Amino acid sequence: MVSSDTVVIEHDAAISTWFHVGGRADRLARPRNTADLLQCLELDPDLVVLGEGANLLVDDAGIDRLVVSLQTEGFRGIEFDPSGLVRAGAGVALPRLINDCVKRGLSGIETLAGIPATVGGATVMNAGGAFGELAGVVRTVFAMDRAGREHAYRRDQIDFGYRQSRLNHLIITGVELALEPSDVESCRAELKRCMDYKGATQPLRDKSAGCVFKNPTLREDLEGIGAAGQRVSAGMLIDRAGLKGTRVGGASVSERHANFVVCDAGARARDVIDLIALVRSRVEDEFGVHLDREVVIWERSA
Repeated sequence: MVSSDTVVIEHDAAISTWFHVGGRADRLARPRNTADLLQCLELDPDLVVLGEGANLLVDDAGIDRLVVSLQTEGFRGIEFDPSGLVRAGAGVALPRLINDCVKRGLSGIETLAGIPATVGGATVMNAGGAFGELAGVVRTVFAMDRAGREHAYRRDQIDFGYRQSRLNHLIITGVELALEPSDVESCRAELKRCMDYKGATQPLRDKSAGCVFKNPTLREDLEGIGAAGQRVSAGMLIDRAGLKGTRVGGASVSERHANFVVCDAGARARDVIDLIALVRSRVEDEFGVHLDREVVIWERSA
């Protein structure tokens, strides 16, 4: 471990992901504030940001770009305004933010219950599920560009869409949310409803990174599937292609939810990567539908 001015750089550092497989970071930094983050950008303008590792897979060979974790005190603050405005740092764990808002009777974010992410990561991917998405409550996004300039983007300046924000080129430092003052009990009831749904439909106890693929929009009518222009379930397509239980090494398609890949003891990142490729190929062969990954894969530079 060495220090460059005030930024500590860890070498050959472990990267924790929900798959519990994969390689390490050649370099990892944990900036305490935006000044430290600027130093990180000076070291590597192409750095990548590590959140909860919940939708991340790191190749077995690891990654040579600088990895930055914003789960430090300077990026984990939460400020509440009586009007319902909430400002949270990018390193705040989304479940913690949801629970803190519910305790204060602030409604609008509890529908994201059960999504394991940091606020920064959830913003970049416009995290969501069956009951809503983060974009619905975003008021302002605070970010730093690769040149070290700080920005604040209003909601109407951000091109949010299904599982995307087009903010990937930026480093999110914080988000302001506009929530609705409500009563605590109704917020708790909605939180429980969302968690019960997830528990009943998803393999939450397995080593998995959540949904592997985004739900695709059909380009043409598919009998028994849907009409052109309709967004359909990737899990349903994978299931109908007969892929539940399909295995590559220590990785397999979940029997409970076909859009989840789960890892057994001894699994490698390459098993997951190869299984993802196999599933995508089979679904395309069967239905003519291309599946885009929701899981992010980090690999060494070519």
